[in-house]
Order: sequence, then structure tokens, then C-alpha cells
Amino acid sequence: MIIPVRCFTCGALIGDKWEEFKKRVAQGEPPNKVLDELGIKRYCCRRMLLSHVDLIYDVIKFTRPS
Repeated sequence: MIIPVRCFTCGALIGDKWEEFKKRVAQGEPPNKVLDELGIKRYCCRRMLLSHVDLIYDVIKFTRPS
């Protein structure tokens, strides 16, 4: 739902790169090129971004209002 701050496997910071990755891929850039330019080289970190499904906006509809 929400991108993790750190990679589950190696502990590298990846959460700060999610918005840039998402924006550039939506503009049509290939994901492998974007990940390389963002400095994400390890396959464990790459899988964290490539396999993430952004569901937060779907789930938030079901929360109770404050």
C-alpha cells in the first residue's frame, strides 16, 4: 500500500525515490533506465519498486472519517 522506507532485504533507502520513479515511468521512460539513473543497482531494491502496487487511494475510501 505505502512504499517501504527501506528495502526489506538490504536496508537501503528506497522510499524517497518512489515519487520520481512513478512520475518518470508514467511519462513513458523504461523502468530499468529510471532505476539506473536513480542509483538503484541491487536487484532486491529494484524489486521493491518494480513490484509495488499503489493501493493507498483505493483503501483510504474504506476508513472511518475522523
